[in-house]
Amino acid sequence: MPDLATEGPPLLALRGVSKSFGPVRALVDVDLDVPAGTVTALAGDNGAGKSTLIKCVAGIYPPDGGELLWEGHPVHLRGPGDAAALGIQTVYQDLALCDNLDIVQNMFLGRERVRRGQLDDVSMEQAAAQTLTELAVTTVSSVRQRVASLSGGQRQSVAIAKAVLWESRLVIMDEPTAALGVAQTRMVLDLVRTLAQRGHAVLLISHNLLDVLEVSDRIAVMRQGRIVDVRTRDRIDQRVLVDLMTTGTSDREVGTGRRQP
Repeated sequence: MPDLATEGPPLLALRGVSKSFGPVRALVDVDLDVPAGTVTALAGDNGAGKSTLIKCVAGIYPPDGGELLWEGHPVHLRGPGDAAALGIQTVYQDLALCDNLDIVQNMFLGRERVRRGQLDDVSMEQAAAQTLTELAVTTVSSVRQRVASLSGGQRQSVAIAKAVLWESRLVIMDEPTAALGVAQTRMVLDLVRTLAQRGHAVLLISHNLLDVLEVSDRIAVMRQGRIVDVRTRDRIDQRVLVDLMTTGTSDREVGTGRRQP
């Protein structure tokens, strides 16, 4: 199914992307646009193809067919390094943070700044603090806190800030509110919106449909490896979303639940 029209080329576009694992067709002719400055959610039941799709975008799986376009130009991602070089960062559910390191050390892990042959701790600390401030992360008392001492929401915030610090243009988020409490979920959803407002593209996966409906600008629904529909937030509600996830179609009127004649 063709995606919604956008003005000019989107930051990322998938055209006819397919991926199989033996006889299992995980992705089938997927078309999807991911514009800058918006939150695009992937919704679908288990096995719908969401994780495979983001791993293709992240450079982990090479597609078997189709192409990825970055600002309108075809790109071939041979690994996560190629994706990172474009500005694609993925925040996975396990966050990949080191509990024994502090926030600054985690945010610069693998990209430490060096001055005169020594770690430039002052520069890294200032940059980490500035990034958290720009993202309105106010619950962290010190950037020298060990990650092991942080709450789930704070850890998620650090992982997102790390992606921003590494000059990401597209942030992929895999179940960012899983296992979080109400207050921590609120913090993370606000942060997702802040990313979009700052001009980043966000590609979001979540099984929490209420979170998806609250934070997303556009929702792409997957079923059996295909994109069955892409709708802006004003054209979808929870009942329509469930219909699309389970059957691939919906004839309900948004906001009423009534079926169209």
